[in-house]
Amino acid sequence: MASLIKIFKFASSLWKYYLGISLLTILLAGMSQLTPLFTKGAIDQITKLLSGGKVDVALVAVFAVLIFITDVGQTLFSNFSGYYGDILAVKLQKLMSERYYEHLLFLPQSYFDNELTGTIINRMNRGINQISDFVQMLSNNFLQFIFSTIFSLAIVAYFSWPVALMLLALYPVFIFLTMLSSGKWQEFQQSINQNIDIASGRFAETIGQIKVVRSFLQEKRELSFFKKRFDKVIGLTKPQSKFWHKRDVIRRLILNVIFLAVFVYIFVMTAKGQYSLGTMVMLIQYAMLIRIPIFSISFLVDQSQRAIANTNDYFRVMEEEQVPLDLSIKKLYEVKTGAVRFRNVRFSYDKRRLFRDLTFELIPYSKTALIGESGVGKTTIVNLLLRLYETEAGSITIDGVDIKHMDLTTLRKAIAVVFQDAALFSGTISENIAYSNASASREQIIEAAKAANAHDFISKLKDGYDSEIGERGLKLSGGEKQRIAIARAFLKNSPILVLDEATSNLDARSEQQVHLALERLMKGRTTLIIAHRLSTIAEVNTIVTLKDGKVDEVGSPKQLENSGGIYTQLLLLQQKHTLANKKKLLAYGIKL
Repeated sequence: MASLIKIFKFASSLWKYYLGISLLTILLAGMSQLTPLFTKGAIDQITKLLSGGKVDVALVAVFAVLIFITDVGQTLFSNFSGYYGDILAVKLQKLMSERYYEHLLFLPQSYFDNELTGTIINRMNRGINQISDFVQMLSNNFLQFIFSTIFSLAIVAYFSWPVALMLLALYPVFIFLTMLSSGKWQEFQQSINQNIDIASGRFAETIGQIKVVRSFLQEKRELSFFKKRFDKVIGLTKPQSKFWHKRDVIRRLILNVIFLAVFVYIFVMTAKGQYSLGTMVMLIQYAMLIRIPIFSISFLVDQSQRAIANTNDYFRVMEEEQVPLDLSIKKLYEVKTGAVRFRNVRFSYDKRRLFRDLTFELIPYSKTALIGESGVGKTTIVNLLLRLYETEAGSITIDGVDIKHMDLTTLRKAIAVVFQDAALFSGTISENIAYSNASASREQIIEAAKAANAHDFISKLKDGYDSEIGERGLKLSGGEKQRIAIARAFLKNSPILVLDEATSNLDARSEQQVHLALERLMKGRTTLIIAHRLSTIAEVNTIVTLKDGKVDEVGSPKQLENSGGIYTQLLLLQQKHTLANKKKLLAYGIKL
C-alpha cells in the first residue's frame, strides 16, 4: 500500500486529468446501470400479454430508444475518457523521466561507481512504463468498476436486499484470498527484475565496448551470459505464474459458488412469484455487471502488484541522497590565481583507506605532475578537487578558500579537465566544443578550435563544424577527439587545468599536434598533470610522488632525479628497455 501511495503522490501534479477522467468514469458507471432498468420496463410491459393485459407499444419503443441513447453515451464517454487517459499516461512518462534524470544528475559519484549504466536505464524504463500503465489502467478501469459496483448494489438492494448482501460478500472474500498470495508473488518478481537488470546492464556495457568484444572474439560468450540471465527469468516466471494461477482458480471457484447461490435464489424467488420476469432479468443483468469487475479484479490486482514490485527500484533511486549545487551558499567566490592546497586530507574508498595525511600544493600558473603506482589514488585526487567525493578530514583550498565553502557551480567552473579518454558526446563538433560554454558564439568556437590545432581538420570535413561525430566521437581519430576535448577546455577558460595525459594513446604525428595544443592551453593556468610519459614529467615545474596514502616527495625534476625516490627509480628503469622494466613502469601508469 505504501508503494501505491508513493505512486499517487508522485503523480499528484496531474490532478486535473485525474479529475476529468474520474468524472467521465462516474458518468460511464452511472449510464451502465440504466440498461437493466430499461430492459426491466420493456419486459414488464411485454409480459402483460401473458395475463391478457394491454401492452403500451409506444413505451416499449421508448425503452429501446433509451437503451440506444445509453449505448451511444457510453461510446462517447468511454472514448473521451480513453483520450484523456492517453494524454495522462504520456505526461506522466515525461514527468517521471525528467524527475529521474534530474535526480540522477545530482547523485554522488559513488552511486555511479557501483551501478551499471544499463541497469540504471532499465530501472527507469521499467518503473516509468509500469507506473504510467498502472495509472492509466486505474483511471480508465478501476473507478468505473468501483462506481459500477456501488450503483449496481444500491439498485439491487432496492429490489432485493438478500441478493445485494450475497453480491457484496464477493469483495471481502476475494480481496482476503488475494492478499494471501501477494507477498510471495512479489518475491518472485523482485528476483525476475534483478536478473533482467543484470542482463540489461551487461547488454549496454557490451554494445558500448563492441570493438573490445569483437577483437577478443567474445560475441558468443556475451550472448551466452545474456541468455543465461533470461533463462533464469523464465525459470522464475514459471513457478510465479503457476503459484498465481493456482490461487486464482481457488478464488474464482469460491466466487462461482457465491454466484450459484445468487442465481438459485433469484430463480427460486421468481418461480414462487416474488419477482416479476422483468425484475428477474434485471437482477441477473446487475449480477453480471458486478461479475465483470469482480472477475477483473484479478487483472487489477496483478497490475497493482507489478506496479509495486517494478517501481521499488525506481523509488529506491529517487530516495538516494543527492549532492546539490550548494545554491544556498550566499557568499560567492571568484577563483583568480588558482592556488590549490591539500592539507592533511584523509579519504577512504569502499572501506579501503586511500589517503591518510595527504598534503601538497599547486603553485599558481605552474605545472605539477602526480606520480604514483596504479591504485595509489591519482585520479581520486582530481575527484576530490572537483568534489565528486568528499574528504573525511583535512581540507582542500583554492586561493585560500576551503572548497566546502564554495558552491559547486563556482568550484567546477574554475577547473577544466582534459581526460585521457576524450569523452565526447554524439552530436556535432560545434556542440562538443561548446559543451563547456553553451552560449559561445561560432567565432569563439572556431577560435578555441584553432588554439587546439583542430581547425584545419575540421575545415576539411564535409559539414565542417556541423559534422556529426557519432556516439563518443567514433567517427573521429584518437588525435582528432583529443583536440576537440582540448578546444572544449580552451572555451571553458578556467584558471585551473587538470590533464589526465592526453597523448599516451596517440601516434607520433597526432601526439605532436596534441602536445602543442596542450602547451598552449597550459600557459597562464595552474596545471595538475597525471603523467603517463617521463618526457612530460621532465617538463613540469614540480613533481609530487605518492606512496602509502601520502606524499612521498615534492620537488622539481632536477631536484628529484638523484634523490633515490620514485622519480629516480623511474628514470633508471627508463635507461634499459627490458620487459621487466617496462612492466615496472606500467605499474606507475608510465609508458616509454
